[in-house]
Amino acid sequence: MKTKTNIIGNKKSIVIRLLKDIYKFHPVKFPLAVICIIFNATISSIPAVFMQNIIAIVEQNWQTGVWNAVKGRILYFVAILAVFYVLSILSNILYNQLMAIINQGTLKKFRIKMFNKMQTLPIKYVDTNNHGDIMSYYTNDIDTLRQLISQSIPQLLISGVTVLTVFSIMLYYCFWLTLVVVTGVIVMLFITRKVGGGSAKYFIKQQKALGRLEGFAEEMMNGQKVIKVFCHENESKADFDKINEALFNDARAANRYANILGPILNNVGNVLYVIVAITGGILLTLGVPNLSISGKALQISIVVPFLNMTKQFAGNINQVSHQTNAIVMGLAGAKRIYDLIDEEPEQDNGYVSLVNVREENGQLVESKERTGLWAWKHPHGDGTVTYTKLAGDVRMYNVDFEYEPGKPVLNDVSLYAKPGQKVAFVGATGAGKTTITNLLNRFYDIADGKIRYDGININKIKKPDLRRAIGMVLQDTNLFTGTVMDNIRYGRLDATDEECIAAAKLAGADDFIRRLPDGYNTMLTENGANLSQGQRQLISIARAAVADPPVMILDEATSSIDTRTEAIVQRGMDALMEGRTVFVIAHRLSTVKNSDVIIVLDHGRIIEKGSHEELIQKKGQYYQLYTGAFELE
Repeated sequence: MKTKTNIIGNKKSIVIRLLKDIYKFHPVKFPLAVICIIFNATISSIPAVFMQNIIAIVEQNWQTGVWNAVKGRILYFVAILAVFYVLSILSNILYNQLMAIINQGTLKKFRIKMFNKMQTLPIKYVDTNNHGDIMSYYTNDIDTLRQLISQSIPQLLISGVTVLTVFSIMLYYCFWLTLVVVTGVIVMLFITRKVGGGSAKYFIKQQKALGRLEGFAEEMMNGQKVIKVFCHENESKADFDKINEALFNDARAANRYANILGPILNNVGNVLYVIVAITGGILLTLGVPNLSISGKALQISIVVPFLNMTKQFAGNINQVSHQTNAIVMGLAGAKRIYDLIDEEPEQDNGYVSLVNVREENGQLVESKERTGLWAWKHPHGDGTVTYTKLAGDVRMYNVDFEYEPGKPVLNDVSLYAKPGQKVAFVGATGAGKTTITNLLNRFYDIADGKIRYDGININKIKKPDLRRAIGMVLQDTNLFTGTVMDNIRYGRLDATDEECIAAAKLAGADDFIRRLPDGYNTMLTENGANLSQGQRQLISIARAAVADPPVMILDEATSSIDTRTEAIVQRGMDALMEGRTVFVIAHRLSTVKNSDVIIVLDHGRIIEKGSHEELIQKKGQYYQLYTGAFELE
């Protein structure tokens, strides 16, 4: 019972929050649309009143011979009814136009909110969530929300107003018949709650299963070459069938409950219509005194319109039941969307920022213009501000880290890299090499120890400023839709074309770029699918070069480049690394020989440290790796 209460409470809170957001997005249009809907629904209930009056006139004067005298009164009621219908049509057109704007505008705002939230989430969120499931927020969940806003909410409001208006009219004319209708409606609501409520949990499961299916499909598309190479087609189909079967079962269960509701309520409505007709006939025959606000005696002129009102009343209850699928799915989609929006953003308590400075009389002075000289702006508790020149001095002191509690990845790691030094990390897969670079960028925060950049604890540095001071070239290249020039400029958006070309030359990419159909203006799509892996890597190296940071991290940066190209790139890399602090991760030991310091990691610990010559003389694990006596896993 407690669980059901919580589910209902969650639904109510989601509906209230959604309505508040819609109003916030459209503070004028939304109330106006609601007014039009209420007006339209009210007018649709009024014909019963005019019908009662017309039938009463006919009933009283049909055999009195004064038909011509009352004909004008009948035409008068018909004319008023026609005016109401015209107003109803106009309000209907207006609210449909308004709802189209509100619907698409709300979806646009939600997509913006979701995408903006995605930019604030920590790397951990992307690492631990299926990318296809994340994409499902923008497709399936948004689509269910579209149906909820454009169809279900207006229909609920129309039905609610109609039911309330019709109920008031029925109560005005006859209490006994109203009591019969209310009893029938209670039965309908009981059925709706029992049958329709069972589908809610399955619709939520359906949305989650749909996200898993999209994630699997995206994974298979990205790995299609691997699937073909290893003849894994049948296994992939089998895995897909399992996920698809789970989605089918959840969808079938959800729709089974929802789809049997409509026929049941339709028949209950028909039975109620018959019962009201029989009850009205019995009351007329027995001459039972009428209890009503109107004070009128029970007549045919009341019973006949009452039958139409009964059908209208039951029909609107049925309309709400038909929206059960869309409502539950929409609320499930809205819950997932709000779950994303409510995700805890990446925390940043830093207060030290990176600013442009110039030297005046031996002092660093902050400058609004780009000077090419950077410094850390460090405000202190006493109101003073100090400036520390950006140099690229990185040090780690007794650092411990674990991605999951109880599973340490780094243990008591201490190292330093002076400005201009090249430090290489070597070790088997899972030794902690890439983890160190993630910690330097504060993609993850350390469990214990300290990391200092130019003597400043990186926890005090604002994350965007810290990352601006560190360039990265990753093993996996990511190019975006746009020109080659745009992708290079991604490293620094205010870079000129000349600076981008200079960076490309430095990386050794200029030669092949100029041979492309449109040179630097060649459009790239699908992560640069029209380029080779090595060419994509060269562009990513050029992107890092144009950023011009004092610290550079090269995570298997040349792993996708052939030996001949590597020689070309290495010359550019040497020029790129000159005067910078560089961290290199490489399995290919030939690329780390000229490093100032080589650090050998094993299960999160530093087991050897020194230059290439020093480590060879020690004849430890590095020596075994270099001579082939031991291979990296």
